Amino acid sequence: MDKEITSFCLRISRSVCVALLFLVSGHRLQAQEKFIFTPQWTAQAQFAGYYVAQEKGFYKEAGLNVEIVHPSLTQPAMKRIQNKESHATTLQLCQAMEIVDGGIELVNILQTSMNNALTIVSRRGVNPLTQKGARVGIWASGASQLAFCVNKKENLGYEWVPFASNVNLFVAGAIDATVAMSYNEYYQLVQTGLPMDEKCVYRLSEHGYNFQEDGLYVTREYYDKHRDQAKKFAQASRKGWEWAAAHPEETLDIVMKYVQDNHIITNKTLQKLMLEEILRLQVDRDSGKREFRLRPDMVKKLNQLLLECNMLKHEVTYEQLIAQ
Repeated sequence: MDKEITSFCLRISRSVCVALLFLVSGHRLQAQEKFIFTPQWTAQAQFAGYYVAQEKGFYKEAGLNVEIVHPSLTQPAMKRIQNKESHATTLQLCQAMEIVDGGIELVNILQTSMNNALTIVSRRGVNPLTQKGARVGIWASGASQLAFCVNKKENLGYEWVPFASNVNLFVAGAIDATVAMSYNEYYQLVQTGLPMDEKCVYRLSEHGYNFQEDGLYVTREYYDKHRDQAKKFAQASRKGWEWAAAHPEETLDIVMKYVQDNHIITNKTLQKLMLEEILRLQVDRDSGKREFRLRPDMVKKLNQLLLECNMLKHEVTYEQLIAQ
């Protein structure tokens, strides 16, 4: 009888252990609920820190099952966010403020850029701001708000010529100047072999327009319901960027993997230059550090500029944007 009781107790114990294992597994699956991240553009070194966080397992360590889904022409990042097909995206600060002004509440959960990358490049070897009424190339869609503001503030009278995503119009001589990001189109122009004298490159960050750009955003609705997931994603992403800054060569290899997997036409030299510039732009000029924070003073100053140039209808404050 004693043996039968002992055997029964052992069977019960094993059953309890199995049940506990199922419960633990269930909790793990729940903790690793899928989190979909869509950057604002196609695969490139601009998003290196997120690729690193994925490849090095930083997201998994945080209990997140992250999927990186790049946008397409028919499915831009913000459309995916609005349709709740993605949970987070990257946006320039001026873009985020314009979207909030339009009625979509966004929360900045991580700021990566501390400096502005926008330039205006002239093909005539002169300062672009001396070319009143010039035909200037600009993105057909994207963060053009600051370029419009500079045009108005400096009384340039530019004739804007929209382009999709490259510098062909400029190279062909069809336009007098073009807007270019210092980490992207600027280096594309350099690679064409065109002379790029600094006197024909107007860097907005050097002329009173040094406003932060890329940050990581989720909707206020998502943040209020999934605050822990949003914070974990932000922390793991920051870890990815810090690792990228410490290991640029290995990071470049990771970037090229994503570029190739997404069939992006580029080259390793361009992506290397982009990564170096992106990492440089992450260092705050005042502190000399990667602070990963939205600066209230920059939000206030940019808000004033956008309002003055009629790019915003309402004030968008730091308190509206920041995660509380």
